[in-house]
Amino acid sequence: MKIQLSEHFTYKKLFYFCMPTIAMMLCTSLYVIADGFFVSNYVGKTAFAAINLIMPFLMIIGCFGFMIGTGGSALVGKTLGEGKTETANRYFTMMVYLTVILGLVLSVAGFLFIRPIAYMLGATEAMIGDCVIYGRIMSALNTAYMLQYLFQSFFVTAEKPQLGFWVTVAAGLANIVLDAVFVGALHWGVAGAAWASVIGQCIGGVLPLFYFLRPNGSLLRLKRTRLELPALVKACLNGSSELMTNISASVVGILYNFQLLKYAGENGVAAYGVVMYTHMIFAAVFLGYAIGTAPIISYHYGAGNHKELKNMLQKSVVMMLGGGIAMLFCAWVLASPLSEMFVGYDAELVALTEQALKIYAVAFILYGLNVFASSFFTALNNGAVSAAVSFLRTLVFQTAAVLLLPVILGLEGIWWAVTAAEIFAVVISAVFLAANEKNYHYLSGV
Repeated sequence: MKIQLSEHFTYKKLFYFCMPTIAMMLCTSLYVIADGFFVSNYVGKTAFAAINLIMPFLMIIGCFGFMIGTGGSALVGKTLGEGKTETANRYFTMMVYLTVILGLVLSVAGFLFIRPIAYMLGATEAMIGDCVIYGRIMSALNTAYMLQYLFQSFFVTAEKPQLGFWVTVAAGLANIVLDAVFVGALHWGVAGAAWASVIGQCIGGVLPLFYFLRPNGSLLRLKRTRLELPALVKACLNGSSELMTNISASVVGILYNFQLLKYAGENGVAAYGVVMYTHMIFAAVFLGYAIGTAPIISYHYGAGNHKELKNMLQKSVVMMLGGGIAMLFCAWVLASPLSEMFVGYDAELVALTEQALKIYAVAFILYGLNVFASSFFTALNNGAVSAAVSFLRTLVFQTAAVLLLPVILGLEGIWWAVTAAEIFAVVISAVFLAANEKNYHYLSGV
């Protein structure tokens, strides 16, 4: 079904347009999950804890590509809605150049400083070797990781979400197959898992460059451009909310690891790793929907179509809330088999992981609403409100909850922390939506 950004979106059209992006995000999440599965089962829980300890840092440096992609695609989508196709392509090309340059700088920095960073994150002597090996290989090819995040957003803006999906499927399948070969068959340990991931990321991040360099049937193509600092700054500021979300989530993940080491030791960090893999799968659905709908919202905002903005907001709230309830029940049903799949070799760890999953899953009811609220304002080119929602939700509310609730509830308080944060965040999201209605008319539609 060929669907254009300018159309009126029914639930059916939203489903078809966003499904490739959701599937794309699900495939992307397989990188970390496949690494974790093979490392846990073939190398052991210490190595498993090591890659989970260093992962928040790797996510931080990789998500600068997500910032440029979401902020840049919002600007490009708005420009397309205004009918300025050539300008949109110049902006798009500039975003790709920025990602490559920034990626190379961050790759060098990550490679050089991974050991002290691992110690700072709490790595023990038993874990430090695996942290450094995994971190250095992943950091060295961080540019491809950033490009993959960038193109996930721009494939949707180019009206080619299906192509983005197939590129990501190829990358994900390569990662899984190579994990089985490098870790399972050749016993390369965490180094094998890292090489499997970076090869998959190169497929997902480099292949799209060749597509957009050549004449193609999409709305976008890489063209000659020049530095247009105001547009670049606007895109980065607008996408800073998504960067803030990911950095904050990684910081909170670091705090979780510190708290879990304190309350449950190495088993707590390993259990949290399984919880995070489950979270990645479910969060990918919400993030995929947010990425998929953002260009639609940006386009209609640029075209001044308030009625369609209202339509997108109403339908998205229904879908996010319904999806959150469905995912809560899925998590409860899958808690036991998922725990057995990742850490079935340790009965005590299985019991701890299953309990953690069931408590943590309650947060999914509101998670999608808050993710969409932040993405909605990014799509409207209002990076300030989007960043405020993200900052309060992740860095303020989650940090406070993960530090305070364990004092009251012990270990269970760590697992309840994210739910408490999502409750406060949904109230803040509603307040911002109400306060900004007069600027965008997404509630009245006129």
